[in-house]
Amino acid sequence: MPHPYTLAKEHRATRRSFLSLAAAAITVPFVSQAHASPALTKVLKLGLSNGKGAQTDQMAQEFGRELSRLCGGSIRVEIYFGGALGGEKEMSEDLAAGTLDLAIASSAGYAAKTIAPKLGVFDTPFLFRDLQHARAVLDGPIGEQALRDLYPAGIVGLCWGENGLRQVTTRDRPVRTPADLAGLKIRVPQSEVMVTAFKAFGADAQPMPFPDLYAALADGSFQAQENPVGNIKNANFDRVQTYLSITNHVYSPVALMVAKRTFDALTAEEQEAMMLAAKSAAPVSRQVNDKTEKADIKELERRGMTVITDVDRPAFVAAIQKSRSQFESMFGKTTLDAIQTFGS
Repeated sequence: MPHPYTLAKEHRATRRSFLSLAAAAITVPFVSQAHASPALTKVLKLGLSNGKGAQTDQMAQEFGRELSRLCGGSIRVEIYFGGALGGEKEMSEDLAAGTLDLAIASSAGYAAKTIAPKLGVFDTPFLFRDLQHARAVLDGPIGEQALRDLYPAGIVGLCWGENGLRQVTTRDRPVRTPADLAGLKIRVPQSEVMVTAFKAFGADAQPMPFPDLYAALADGSFQAQENPVGNIKNANFDRVQTYLSITNHVYSPVALMVAKRTFDALTAEEQEAMMLAAKSAAPVSRQVNDKTEKADIKELERRGMTVITDVDRPAFVAAIQKSRSQFESMFGKTTLDAIQTFGS
């Protein structure tokens, strides 16, 4: 049987026609208990790259349920997971064009060159002291301004969620220090920052949309990749990777976004309901990660992966300092300093 991400890749071949169709087989609809007339129900399509059951999928489900409840069933959200509507960059571009209603995406989407590239700052490795620091930044004025920065691209940023802390997996050798990455062909997201960072570590870093990754690892196109533990488990990367190194090198937030065209077509009451539903959904992905990360690592170990915990973090921090001037030219020293010192 083909892997689910292979199937998703086949679906993406016709994604633009998908956006103009009614619900497809992979759609998860949310139908309110209220007695709204079907003829009056607005159907909004929401895309995400992660698979069914992932932390972002659960965030999307909560958003859909709450929006339907608050609107008395007059709005229904249909979720297309596994990259069925394209990679995160493609979906974010479709939001900007007004051809997709909603998406949950990481920096590969919201920080794309045509969207809000300055938001790629969050991909800077070892930018945050720890998980609590990262979440505080996104929940505070820096995160609020970042959501507003999406507006000129034709996107309304509703809230932040998270993929989580990112870890490295490899096929042939464990990673404990930057030297272990030397010459390693590793897939990274469609993020200029991530490409720059892993090249600074000595790796042969190449970007690729997440839904294409499993097949690329399986056929040997890449020897390694990096993702949050939940994504690694849900995508079954243990079948094509041997080592899991707990590097915690990047905190990966996701943004729940709506096309400005879609948002402007809602009534004032519906817009308020959407904002409230997003507020309800915002903590869900974090809660899922908090509950499952340790169990997911144990599950990956049970499936046969070797888990590496004695990672030399100071060596990685020292290595990334070589690229500090590049990051300052991309985002500004003031921005980097403001994030790193926030709450200290």
